[in-house]
Amino acid sequence: MRIVFAGTPEFAVPSLRFLVEAGHDVLGVITREDAPIGRKRVLTPSPVAAAAEELGLRVLKANRLGDEATEWVAALGGHSGSERPELGVIVAYGGLVREPLLSLPESGWINLHFSELPRWRGAAPVQRALMAGERRLGVTVFRLVPELDAGDILSEDARDFAPGTSAGEALAELADFGTSALDRAVRALEADPAAGTAQEGEPSYAHKLGREDGRLDLTLPAEVVLARWAGVTPEPGAFVLHDAQPLKLQRLGVVEAPGDAASGAATPSGTARLVGGRAILHPGSGALEMIRVQPAGKPEMDGAAWLRGRGGEAVLS
Repeated sequence: MRIVFAGTPEFAVPSLRFLVEAGHDVLGVITREDAPIGRKRVLTPSPVAAAAEELGLRVLKANRLGDEATEWVAALGGHSGSERPELGVIVAYGGLVREPLLSLPESGWINLHFSELPRWRGAAPVQRALMAGERRLGVTVFRLVPELDAGDILSEDARDFAPGTSAGEALAELADFGTSALDRAVRALEADPAAGTAQEGEPSYAHKLGREDGRLDLTLPAEVVLARWAGVTPEPGAFVLHDAQPLKLQRLGVVEAPGDAASGAATPSGTARLVGGRAILHPGSGALEMIRVQPAGKPEMDGAAWLRGRGGEAVLS
């Protein structure tokens, strides 16, 4: 099919590569404008922009799918419009497709969304699902309509993830996993332009995360703390306070061994101690290992090394 693609982050790249490798005619790619990255704030193309350039595809960099994007997509069909895109595919572009762009491709637009719709419609489906303690995460390819993430479903799939899998890790796996669902959706539309099944069930919403979503409540049980850590890692980032300064928890691990490390019965919540060379954190119940941490204004480091620098024990909140 003749396709226009819209996407921005790294986990949209597998879908773009799949469409090209599957032999579809990707006429052009829309991605967000170059953004400042790192401490030096160097303007850097999005991962999708870099992949599109490597693949030799035409690219429009735009931070919204407005008039400029609509005119650009219309022009992809040439002066007569006879080669206009048959289908638009969007994967985590970071903006909404509205009319008249929504109706410009002959078969409209489809979206690869990282949840089992209608659960977790919105901007942060994997993050919110993990924060809620869910371990089964899915993908859905559906038709775009004006209402948020509410269109007919063309294909879907799901798989289980181990406790402590971060949102970044889960998204990377789902990005590859989701190309099969995208393949089935495109094939379904090729066979029947009217394909699709209405969503069923009560929708839930995955609102965008802010910095304060990353604050961990260490009075809660270990499994709840770990679930929240997973959902906010790597962005906006999980943190606690030590001496009134933020301490980022870059990597937490499950403590499975019995004994002092796993039992926090006599240990106040928020206490971190060295146990057998490991930095063990005691929340409201259970225990977690602080594998990698980042103190305020300093580089990331080994959690046990940080704790040794505090005499082997610290109180976090």
